[in-house]
Amino acid sequence: MLHIDIITVVPELLASPLSHSILGRAKDRGLLEVDIVDLRTYGLGKHHQVDDYAFGGGAGMVMMPEPLMTCIEDLCSRRTYDEIIYMAPDGEQLDQRMANKLSLAGNLMLICGHYKGIDERIREHVVTKEISIGDYVLSGGELAAAVVVDAVGRLLPGVLNDETSALFDSFQDGLVAPPAYTRPAEFRGWKVPGILLSGNLGAIDQWRHDEAVKRTRQRRPNLLDNDQQD
Repeated sequence: MLHIDIITVVPELLASPLSHSILGRAKDRGLLEVDIVDLRTYGLGKHHQVDDYAFGGGAGMVMMPEPLMTCIEDLCSRRTYDEIIYMAPDGEQLDQRMANKLSLAGNLMLICGHYKGIDERIREHVVTKEISIGDYVLSGGELAAAVVVDAVGRLLPGVLNDETSALFDSFQDGLVAPPAYTRPAEFRGWKVPGILLSGNLGAIDQWRHDEAVKRTRQRRPNLLDNDQQD
């Protein structure tokens, strides 16, 4: 089983995305456990303060080191983490290879930044990995964390009904997925490629591979090596 703790100041953002569909099924089957940890529980003073102004001035608030460190130490007293991950716009960009690797972990901690992020000392001395889901800025790390949990959780053995389906996802073999069709074989005059109706599994596999290469060349040529691009 994979256990993930997510530290956040807005836990409400995460409740729904992590409770339904494939992730909900993974939790029901005891394959994935996700705990949403409200950082304000560890906040300072009667107002449970978790942020303060940045030294040197400038707009925006920074998440303070003391509440965050207290929270991290409390969680670390309960279990040992394979990675302590900060969701950061300037982190390593999430891809399928990273998701595959993280799915092999036992315990992960995800820290969701907010405002102008977290105090740099936590990043320097505590965080072991920083992840971005793209070159853009969100209001906080919560939605990015949900993306990571979804990308990783669906890879756990037993989560998907068809055990082979994750193996044929886009990017698993360095290619985007080929076109997919379902019934009816003809819809408004638009026909399914005949090869998919032939019953020749070898030919169908080859067609799917060729289509995946063609689509990748058209849409994501950066994924192809030199031999595939020729």
